[in-house]
Formats: sequence, C-alpha cells, structure tokens
Amino acid sequence: QVQLVESGGGLVQAGGSLRLSCAASGSISCNTMGWYRQAPGKQRELVARIISGGSTYYADSVKGRFTISRENAKNTVYLQMNSLKPEDTRVYYCQCEEIVAFRVLTYWGQGTQVTVSS
Repeated sequence: QVQLVESGGGLVQAGGSLRLSCAASGSISCNTMGWYRQAPGKQRELVARIISGGSTYYADSVKGRFTISRENAKNTVYLQMNSLKPEDTRVYYCQCEEIVAFRVLTYWGQGTQVTVSS
C-alpha cells in the first residue's frame, strides 16, 4: 500500500521559515513529486514540482522564496519555505505521480497545516 507521509508544518511569524518533508512508502517510484496548497473553500493550487531528473517548476507567488528538492533513493521530497507571508497560510499537500504502463497514477499525502502570523 502506498502512503505519503508529510511533516514539518506549523505556526511561524511572517518572515520566518519552515521546511516540509514528504516520504512515499510502499512499492512506488515517483516520476514527479510536488507540493500543492489549499485554503478553505478554495481550489487546490500547485506550489512547486520536481521531476526525477531534477527539473523544477514554481508558482509565481513563491518564486525566489520556496525551494523544492528530492532524494530519489528515498522517494522523499522537501519544500524549504523562506520569507513566509500570511497569505502562505494554507494546508499543504504532497503529491506523487507514478507512470505505470503509460498510465499516470497520482497519490496524495494527508496534508499539513502551515500558518503564518502577521
């Protein structure tokens, strides 16, 4: 059974930093790993993603402040969040995409709350 376990969320003051981690367990090899976030009543939005070769993508709202990285051997992805703003307050979700027989299988973590106080 595939599980994505997130950690590292919490409460921080504006301007502070947090580091999120997400480890995928089970028989899985994530081609792409990413972080999404969601506010109550809003759609989930992509924050950053990284493919197995190392190429990255960032949403404009976090460019220059957030850094995504991964350890392929451990199926683990990280999100270093610096210069946090109150508008970064969301539930953050880890995502893994695995390509199996030309199909894309998507797995999600349970979410971790990030709260930035002003």
